Amino acid sequence: MQDFAHSFTLAGELIVSGNEDLAEIIALSMRVTATALGISALIGLPFGAILAVSRFPGRGAITVLANALMGLPPVVVGLSVYMLLSNAGPLGPLQLLYTPTAMIIAQAVLITPIIIALTRQVIADLNAEYADTFHSLVVPWHTAVGALLWDARFSLITVLLAGFGRAVAEVGAVMIVGGNINHVTRMMTTAIALETSRGDLALALALGMVLLLIALAVNGAVAFLRGTERSAAHA
Repeated sequence: MQDFAHSFTLAGELIVSGNEDLAEIIALSMRVTATALGISALIGLPFGAILAVSRFPGRGAITVLANALMGLPPVVVGLSVYMLLSNAGPLGPLQLLYTPTAMIIAQAVLITPIIIALTRQVIADLNAEYADTFHSLVVPWHTAVGALLWDARFSLITVLLAGFGRAVAEVGAVMIVGGNINHVTRMMTTAIALETSRGDLALALALGMVLLLIALAVNGAVAFLRGTERSAAHA
């Protein structure tokens, strides 16, 4: 029991002192996750909105696929990206395996279906309210998509925060394609797994505390945005 208490004390000291290794791991995790989220947002938000507004052959199948891929196992994503980037894969010559770029790709693949599916649902619900107005004014579908995305901006920020929370907590996929290399591809989740197996509970606990604080911050932001959206709706 004393060992655990001592580990918690050391973990707190690492955080308060701004330990360089700890800061480096956190910075890489944030950079990788933020970049993956940006890529997923550029793809997922417009594509999800198009699925909600437009009617085209195969739309139903794509919607079902996007919903199914929300539960895609991270290790399957990691394995798929590994095969794509390995020396024997089609992108092998780019030498991206075991780099932060590989982890960004893995995270983006993992959360893009989530953003597509949730965006489609949000925009579809909103479009049901405006469909008659758009039809009577003969609004082009691309104009309608832009208007709906803007009107649903608070809900869509919540969608993005959900994607961020999913990505930042990921361990399996990023470990497979990143290799958990010290000072190169070591992220919070992979470092926690490694340091726990080594018995270095202080660093693992410090990273776990930071990850927990990030999760609380994300959930707090989601709650705040929902409250803001309700206030705007009743204004």
